[in-house]
Amino acid sequence: MPSTENRLRIQKYLADMGVCSRRAAEEHIRDGAISVNGKIAQIGDKIEPGIDEVVFEGQKIRHRKQSQIVFVVNKPKGFICSNDDPHNDRTVFDLLPKDYQSIRLFCAGRLDKDSEGLVILTNDGDLANQLMHPSSLVVKKYHVSLKQPFPKKHTGKLTKGIQFEGERMKVEKATLLGSQSKEASKEIDVAMHHGKKREIRNLFTTLGYDVKRLKRYQIGAFSIKGMPKGAGMILQENEIRKLFKHDEAL
Repeated sequence: MPSTENRLRIQKYLADMGVCSRRAAEEHIRDGAISVNGKIAQIGDKIEPGIDEVVFEGQKIRHRKQSQIVFVVNKPKGFICSNDDPHNDRTVFDLLPKDYQSIRLFCAGRLDKDSEGLVILTNDGDLANQLMHPSSLVVKKYHVSLKQPFPKKHTGKLTKGIQFEGERMKVEKATLLGSQSKEASKEIDVAMHHGKKREIRNLFTTLGYDVKRLKRYQIGAFSIKGMPKGAGMILQENEIRKLFKHDEAL
């Protein structure tokens, strides 16, 4: 009789094997792209690693123990955070050193094509889930450049939030930057511990301000200050811990 102690949800197993994030795995399960022992997998199914045969898009997932890889890159504008997109030639994975390009990594929190800055690439599904899940309260900081000056008196609208397509868009903190920051500024620093798709852009656009540049420069206490565009590095244990340090100011 199979042991129940070693059984894992399929989405966790795929993340542990570096195939994709848990969230992406759930989408693949719903699409019918994953089978277990010859049967189409369902959300909630569990498998026993090394015993059950898991197939993703026709390819058998080879069970293996792997060491954790956490890679940070300073993504330039124009690159997408996707392992495969037929409509875009340049992905953030093209920025990896050649030695790492053959390893299956995925993004732990994406930036859209027009945004730049800090992106974490990893094969650790648990770490990716912790970084992305709102309940972890991991703070992300962004520098926003606008085409029009943003009045200081309206910063409360950013933190209070607005409704956009049925969802609430907001940031936890907004600070005007620059010499004119007393009354208004085109440069704003924002911090948030969640992050829906294009949330910051949609928030400012709905309020009537056009985003010229958006850069994520910090996650937790880890900053890419001084890192050139397109550059990257492997994070060591002490640097990984910095990603989860809470900002006491929020």
